[in-house]
Amino acid sequence: MKKLFKIFLLLCLIGIAIVVWCSYIVEKSSRGKLFNNVNDIPCNDVGLLLGTNPIGRTGRPNIYYVHRIQAVVDLYKAGKIKVVLISGDNSHRSYNEPEYMKKDLVSKGIPADRIFLDYAGFRTFDSMIRAQKVFGQNSFTIISQKFHNQRALYICQHLGIDAVAFNAKNVGSRKWKVFMFVRENLARCKAVLDLTLGKKPHFLGDPIEITIPKD
Repeated sequence: MKKLFKIFLLLCLIGIAIVVWCSYIVEKSSRGKLFNNVNDIPCNDVGLLLGTNPIGRTGRPNIYYVHRIQAVVDLYKAGKIKVVLISGDNSHRSYNEPEYMKKDLVSKGIPADRIFLDYAGFRTFDSMIRAQKVFGQNSFTIISQKFHNQRALYICQHLGIDAVAFNAKNVGSRKWKVFMFVRENLARCKAVLDLTLGKKPHFLGDPIEITIPKD
C-alpha cells in the first residue's frame, strides 16, 4: 500500500512539474509582446480577435466577450489596426461566434468591409495556424485577455509569426479566476503537446485574401 502511495505521489509531482514548466515557457515566449495601453502598442494591419461566447455560464453577458469587443474598437479608432479578423467557433448553425462579434463591432462603428471572418477557429491553436496558412498573415495583433494572449503568442512563436497582443480587460470573481487559472494551465500543456507532436488544425481549406485598405 505504501509503495502504491509513493508511486501515486511521484506521478502527482511529475504532473505538477510538467504543468509549471509548460506555463513558464508559455509566459516566457510572450515577454515584450503584451500591451495594456493602446498608445504603446505598435501598429499592425490586421487585428486577430479571438472568439468567445457572448453569453456566460450564468446566462448573463460574458464580460470577457464585452471587453474583447471594446479592445478592438479602441485599437481601430486609435489607428493601431486597419482590419479585423475574427476567429471563432461556428461548429453548428445555432452558434456562430464570428457573426456575433461582427454584429457588435459594426454597431460600435467599425465598417463591415473591414471585418473578415474565420468560422473554423475552434481552438486558439487552430486560429493561429489558419491566420497564417489560410488568411496569409505572418504579422498581426492578437486581441484577448492576457492569459489567453500568452498562449496565442507561444503558438505564434513556433509558427514563425511576428505577433504582438493587446490585453483586453480581465475581470471576474475570485472563484471564477481560480477556475480559469486551472483551465488555462491545462490548455497550455495541451498547446505544448500539440506543437511538439506537430498536430494539424481541424480544417484548412483554400486561401482567403484579406484586403488591407491603403488609408
